[in-house]
Amino acid sequence: MFQIDFAAREPIYEQLYNDVIKLAASGVIKPGDKLPPVRVVAADLGINPNTAAKAYRELENEGYIYSSVGRGSFLTDKLSENSAQKRLITDAFRNAVMEANAFGAEKEELLRILEEVYR
Repeated sequence: MFQIDFAAREPIYEQLYNDVIKLAASGVIKPGDKLPPVRVVAADLGINPNTAAKAYRELENEGYIYSSVGRGSFLTDKLSENSAQKRLITDAFRNAVMEANAFGAEKEELLRILEEVYR
């Protein structure tokens, strides 16, 4: 269900966090669906259970999932398809701008491109 790129610069817990959002955006998991237990996710991906727990904690803090003691973690309706897709796109845009900045792109150049797109 989840995929991790161990060579990526993005921390593993963020990859797992983003995977849940992507799966919700694509309709693979729907509001009310139970997520796999943290230990199962960790074992399947070959990661530390604390790393998986951190991703679930972040998702819960954002209101994307809720946990019920003894029952597990479930997806809320906060990640409707539109809001999840919007979040993914804005995150990708933010990362692209940060990368462009790191490679020396000027703010004015990026703003000009943005203005062109919105015309």
